Amino acid sequence: MVRTFIQPAVSTLLLLSLITLSDAVRLPDAFRLQKRALVVPGISDGPTITPTSVIATSTATVTGAGSATGIPSGWAYKGCYIDGADGRILASQEPDSSTLTIESCVSTCVGLGYSVAGMEYSTQCYCGNSIINEGVLATLDTDCNTECGGNANEECGGSNRMSIYAIGTLTVTEPPAAQNSSLPGSWTYQGCISDNEPGRTFPYQLILTDNNTATNCLTQCSNFGFGAAGMEYGEECYCGDVANIAANGATVEPETDCNVPCSGNSSYLCGGGNRLSYYSWTGTPLQTWSFPAGSAAGQYEILIGGVCIALLTTPGVNGKVSFVEKFGTGEPNSTGAYELDVSEINNLNLAWRTMHVKTDVFCSAGLTLPDRVGRQINVGGWSGESTYGIRLYWPDGSPGVPGINDWEENYLELALQNGRWYPTAMIMANGSILVVGGENGSNGPPVPTLEILPRPAGAGTVYLDFLDRTDPNNLYPFLAVLPSGGIFIAYYNEARVLDAGSFATTKTLPNIPGSVNNFLSGRTYPFEGAAVMFPQYAPYTDPITIFICGGSNAGAAIAVDNCVFTQPEVAAPEWTLERMPSQRVMPCMTALPDGTYLILNGAHQGVAGFGLATSPNLNAILYDPTRPVNQRFSVMANTTVARLYHSESVLLQDGRVMVSGSDPQDGVHPEEYRVEQFLPPYLLSGLARPSFTMSNTDWTYGESISISITAGSTANLRVSMLGAVTSTHGNSMGQRTIFPAVSCAGNTCTIIAPPNANVCPPGWFQIFVLDGPTPSTAIYIRVGGDPASLGNWPDFSDFTIPGV
Repeated sequence: MVRTFIQPAVSTLLLLSLITLSDAVRLPDAFRLQKRALVVPGISDGPTITPTSVIATSTATVTGAGSATGIPSGWAYKGCYIDGADGRILASQEPDSSTLTIESCVSTCVGLGYSVAGMEYSTQCYCGNSIINEGVLATLDTDCNTECGGNANEECGGSNRMSIYAIGTLTVTEPPAAQNSSLPGSWTYQGCISDNEPGRTFPYQLILTDNNTATNCLTQCSNFGFGAAGMEYGEECYCGDVANIAANGATVEPETDCNVPCSGNSSYLCGGGNRLSYYSWTGTPLQTWSFPAGSAAGQYEILIGGVCIALLTTPGVNGKVSFVEKFGTGEPNSTGAYELDVSEINNLNLAWRTMHVKTDVFCSAGLTLPDRVGRQINVGGWSGESTYGIRLYWPDGSPGVPGINDWEENYLELALQNGRWYPTAMIMANGSILVVGGENGSNGPPVPTLEILPRPAGAGTVYLDFLDRTDPNNLYPFLAVLPSGGIFIAYYNEARVLDAGSFATTKTLPNIPGSVNNFLSGRTYPFEGAAVMFPQYAPYTDPITIFICGGSNAGAAIAVDNCVFTQPEVAAPEWTLERMPSQRVMPCMTALPDGTYLILNGAHQGVAGFGLATSPNLNAILYDPTRPVNQRFSVMANTTVARLYHSESVLLQDGRVMVSGSDPQDGVHPEEYRVEQFLPPYLLSGLARPSFTMSNTDWTYGESISISITAGSTANLRVSMLGAVTSTHGNSMGQRTIFPAVSCAGNTCTIIAPPNANVCPPGWFQIFVLDGPTPSTAIYIRVGGDPASLGNWPDFSDFTIPGV
């Protein structure tokens, strides 16, 4: 079952002004499709269901003791009915009258548009259109023996007995029951079960004050991947899994315990007090997760003891990894920057090189530039002058050979136009640097603008109203260059496409689905999920796919347990949702050379920030986009190291994933200096790794590049290109995975470089050769040159530039 969401983009500011969130979400009138529609965007009220009714006509022919004159044509006595056994049997009670007659009550009901009238206990008049609430004929018609208050010759019911008159055939509505037919999908009613034994049976609650029906509740649950659901106390909807029942001690209870009509359709029952009308999904499973074992599950290992808690990690074209951390607000002996030589992992002193920054890089952005030496740039920071900082590092040295270069900055000469804390940076198709969003220092006002580096002559910043409107939930927005030429941006729970020249919005996407019980769950900091692009394959005719995982929400801050993807370039983009095996906020997502993605780190509950998350998620997940939807997740190995706020993961050239950091400051989990590595299954399979050589590492678009295979078979050979990445706060800036066209003759293979800068923005890539599932060690190559002449920037004497 593929779950897609098509819904209009909605002003988040409007929603926030209408809604108060807790672990039970009450949804605003603005999201009600109609009176009985489920108040969750994109979910209809399902098929129209006509309740089964019993048509009953009394055999009585009298009008009581004496005759009633003046009754409208077609009206007749239908019998003496029992009232009050399960509520009033007619819907509307009119004012009591001491002068009540059969004629006056019928006249009142006719005037109000009703087709049924009832008299009770001499002075009471009731109106309706059918007999409700399990009303039945009395055993004896003579039970209706009370004289009418206004005519002693007429009988107006009795004690809990109602004399019923109606026009035409009298309809007696069946008592409400659990809906067990015309259900959506493959749902099946299972019975009435207990709740609160002592906790909730199912973990997710929705309050649907006017809209709760089996159709609405079950549709919502299955759309988010939950195969067990229940309704309680008329207006409550719960979603979960069948395993929750035994785990939480729920038991089967008498069907009569589930006796409260549904708020959205009183013909059906939706549980009772601490009782659930329970349904389960009995068709094809909503999702299938794989649980590999042994080497197929991968493996965590401690790589080395660390010297800092990196806020950003960047594998360099020199084969080393840059770490930058809080400086000034971090450890008192920190210099703010270090470089790790993974070839010297057995010698702590040789492995770590101390470097220096001048201002605080706390929550900044980073990239590898497309200049000819692959300089690294860091922009923004914590407060004051740091927020304007532009820092550059020219990676030098090589594995086993120490470098001597250091970070360079001078904010008096080179600075951002707007100070930024939590911004995102991206290399555009024209080779310029795009810097977007942030706040003006620690928890300061929003900076809802973008700017270009190097600054074009006379250019200022561009105001983005949608960032202003969604502050503070849009920090570290997700950016991507689209093959069609636009720029994709996702922020909070919204997404759109911008023109790459004017930055005007050219397309607004539907809102990003959130949690099953909270459509206001967000995906960017502070709710912090992670995002990547799916692989692009030659000849690059398929629309690009954006993939976003995890996140959280305000209030209870239960982490999001799903991933969503969309193709923003198609005419009418939709979001497809896949439930993850566990909840996750503050995840990291690392692209692997075989086209899969490793999801790790983070927590089950909370939001990003110091001391704001609990329950570390120690499990790694592998996602394979080539498998069928809802069958793509594999539950991998666990770590013993909590990786919470300020944890990162990056791909090394040999295919290992380096995992670092964690700075929760929660009094429970330590600041984590140890660096781990995750070994994916392709490194544990025992298969020989391919190897290759190449002389051309500076490619132009569309160029044919020759490589020599020195180990491995060319029969199933593939080549992958993975963009140079800076990892921070779930954002892999620079991430892109490309599988170019490749052909082989003998041991010589020819790779065709990507065709243009929209398919492949200029920059540095790790290039891998794969023999089946097994990757080689990567070589760094550059594609597309340096069209913005970043190699000549900045032109100040205290900055070292490589030239173009």
